[in-house]
Amino acid sequence: MNDQHAEWNARHQALRQALAKPQTLPEAIGLFMSHHAALHAFEVAPGPYSFEEELWDGLSPTAARCIPTGSEHSIAWNLWHLARIEDVTMNVLLAGGDQELTSGGWLEQLAVPFRHTGNSMPPDEIAALSTAIDLPALRAYRSAVGRRTRAAVQTLTPAEITQKVQPERLQRLLDEGAVVPAAQEVLAYWGGLTLAGLLLMPPTRHNFIHINESMRLKQKCRKV
Repeated sequence: MNDQHAEWNARHQALRQALAKPQTLPEAIGLFMSHHAALHAFEVAPGPYSFEEELWDGLSPTAARCIPTGSEHSIAWNLWHLARIEDVTMNVLLAGGDQELTSGGWLEQLAVPFRHTGNSMPPDEIAALSTAIDLPALRAYRSAVGRRTRAAVQTLTPAEITQKVQPERLQRLLDEGAVVPAAQEVLAYWGGLTLAGLLLMPPTRHNFIHINESMRLKQKCRKV
């Protein structure tokens, strides 16, 4: 596991360097594809290793929903939050399209009423989501989001990669209820990024951070 962490971090640095130069975009897209694949299930992109497959291996539904004492999140909440963040940033902010949540009818399948990203979500709602969410639907939704990310990234051009996120796309996230008013600071953060910068956080580093958190939760929840 430590070897995979070190390799992933090295690839992230290589991706950062490749994205810094529009002329190396084809190389950057290739790096992104292998980098992103490690954070999703094999059904999204087969590869030599998947952090998500490792996380789900031997994970019971009870452990996936568990919020241990002293922790803020469950594994189920983390994966839902990751899917929502990747969905809105890649499909709306990057590609200017519709959210997978709505176009794929996932809100009903997930069996939870929350359409936002989970930023500034109170503890009682985190607990309610963790208890109620349909776990097979969650896995399928996250995979659908991952596949759409990969398709969108392959259409990027060198001219686009240096552009900032368009303000009207940020406004759409408020209008569609994807970001709650209490969490508007995340819009300011995304609005300050170029599309290259967007690729370095929501679909990559952000996933890596919360999957690592989920690995720690898995160990704790085995003892509950």
